[in-house]
Amino acid sequence: MKNTEIVNLTDVELQEKLVSLKQELFNLRFSHATGSLANPLQLRECKRNIARVKTALKERELNIAKSCPAPEAKKKASAMAGR
Repeated sequence: MKNTEIVNLTDVELQEKLVSLKQELFNLRFSHATGSLANPLQLRECKRNIARVKTALKERELNIAKSCPAPEAKKKASAMAGR
């Protein structure tokens, strides 16, 4: 799952996606424990997808924009720090 796909989802869809990813991780762990998991890298990818979804939810909760601050704002901030 790409970050661009996550950004386009609503909060409710993200919550649903998180639940389904956690269920998938449980199933992958169970398969791995029984020795029937063909590709163990699926575990890592699933964990990373969970982290991506949780990060997107937290960013929305805190209203954090992904964009970098303008260069003028950086200059102003550094000038204020020097006083």
